[in-house]
Amino acid sequence: MKALAKIRMPQKQRNREFWLLLFACAIAGSALALVQLGALKTIDPMILLIGGGLAVLVFALHVVLRVVASDADPFVLPIATVLTGLGIAMIYRIDIAEKHVGWAMFSSKQLAWTAISLAGAIALVIALRNYRVLYRYTYLFGLAGLVLLILPFIPGLKARGANADVWVSIGGWFSFQPGELAKICLAIFFAGYLVRTRESLSSVGKKFLGVTWPRMRELGPVLVVWLLSLLIIVLQRDLGTGMLIFGMFIAMLYIATGKTSWVLIGLVGVGAGVFLATRILAYVQHRFTNWLDAFNPDVIAANGGSFQLVEGIFGLAHGGLIGTGLGQGRPQITPLAHSDYIIPSLGEELGIVGLFAILCLYMVFISRGLRIGLAGQDDFGKLLSTGLSFTIALQVFIMVGGVTRVIPLTGLTTPFLAAGGSSLVANWLIVALLLRISDGVRRQPRVVIG
Repeated sequence: MKALAKIRMPQKQRNREFWLLLFACAIAGSALALVQLGALKTIDPMILLIGGGLAVLVFALHVVLRVVASDADPFVLPIATVLTGLGIAMIYRIDIAEKHVGWAMFSSKQLAWTAISLAGAIALVIALRNYRVLYRYTYLFGLAGLVLLILPFIPGLKARGANADVWVSIGGWFSFQPGELAKICLAIFFAGYLVRTRESLSSVGKKFLGVTWPRMRELGPVLVVWLLSLLIIVLQRDLGTGMLIFGMFIAMLYIATGKTSWVLIGLVGVGAGVFLATRILAYVQHRFTNWLDAFNPDVIAANGGSFQLVEGIFGLAHGGLIGTGLGQGRPQITPLAHSDYIIPSLGEELGIVGLFAILCLYMVFISRGLRIGLAGQDDFGKLLSTGLSFTIALQVFIMVGGVTRVIPLTGLTTPFLAAGGSSLVANWLIVALLLRISDGVRRQPRVVIG
């Protein structure tokens, strides 16, 4: 009977994923249909290409999971699917408003990047049979992360016209943001490094104000990552990536050691970095001015002022509680409504209720990632899955907080939703890693006492 239950359990997980995927594809297809009905008053056959293409790709990954990772978590893939589908629907809606056609449509490019992202996720799930193999290449991934971060400084690679030195252009026709892939490499490096050094980092230090503080020699890694984050902010003019890398490291450090003092040290480091940046860097000062005095007419009218932020806030206000309805708002008024400001675009047409539903999807996705880590028995898988999940959580907070004026706006993208190939590929690779880790965790033998 135990053997029979063990055989049936993976099939049950995949069947649950199958029905959730059907529901996710139905939501994405319905969103596309509502966009066309709201904006065009008719159903265009293109909806079959967009919605059907997404469905074929995600079910291809589902079939692969049935074969090679039957114990993987059944909720991660459907949630990523519905978020990606809603993002494509909103990008398509803005294409209609701006009268884009053919390959000029951002939704067509997003669908192509979705295909590439899912192909990459499928390849990773198939190739990475045992996620613990990544532990052997800890320092190699650390080197790869650093190389990816400095790629924009290599002569001939920097993309022209970019506000920050974070884009790389190959041949003038293909551009990507290496920092998105760097965060995955650095997450693997941090996980491997902390597994190797957690005993020394957890060693007893001096107690002050009721908190045990680490010794000075253990502060080295935090100082290195803090300085790396500052260098990214200064040299690449990329406030978001610097905050993301430093926050990810501090979170993983706390999970590895369980010491509150590391969190306090991290907060002090963030405060010191923000203070220095606002005093030295002009573009950071402008970000804070736009945040603190957004509705000042002079700030709105200034070059690089708060016009975009204010338009996004008015768009959210226009949507109200239940929204204007898909295809019936005016999200295109806000600059970069399909990428940096896709949250206000969705909030205008879906309302606060719809926006909260999207945030709840993120919360479930992140909680599943944390659950995968907590259920594991090896420290590397625990740190890697929780680190990747926290990265998604922090990125969502930074973007949603920025466009709603909770914190200063940075240059990150909203995971799965925003237009952009680099971010989409990186986030779907995170999905593949979480699926592989969850499959490995479920396959680990359980120790039964008694």
